[in-house]
Amino acid sequence: MKGKHPKRRKDKYNPYSIWEVDKHYYISFTDGQGNFHEMEISRVLYEVFDTFELIELSYLNEWDRHIEQSEVWESTLNVRAMHKPESVEDMIIQNYDKERLYIAIGRLPRKQKRRLLMNYFGGLSCAEIAKRENCSIRAVEYSVHDAIRKLKEILKNY
Repeated sequence: MKGKHPKRRKDKYNPYSIWEVDKHYYISFTDGQGNFHEMEISRVLYEVFDTFELIELSYLNEWDRHIEQSEVWESTLNVRAMHKPESVEDMIIQNYDKERLYIAIGRLPRKQKRRLLMNYFGGLSCAEIAKRENCSIRAVEYSVHDAIRKLKEILKNY
């Protein structure tokens, strides 16, 4: 029973289909020997395949607009060479690594987590964080460095 998935035009070489049923995610495909497979996958993997389909659709639309048949200039070749699309494997690995990092950050003590997030993801300096939290710059630096050390330990053992 196929569930919810946006109807999209697909390349004839796309070997899989993905869908969702009641917050469960599935993929089906035919392998190289012609055997049909259908299995449940994680939400992260579903999102990666969904993103890959959207990227593929974008390329198909570009092709339809005859970009490949237009004149090729050195500048357009340079742009194409510099913006290579990511492979599905790379996207899966990146999402897996992000998930591991978020889990590891979630295991940090509240104060270290807050200061680390403000410093790395919020773009605030240790001095700005110290001013916000009414503490010394050294206390913030120590918290951030200790958080990084703990993250390395957690990720090494994960």
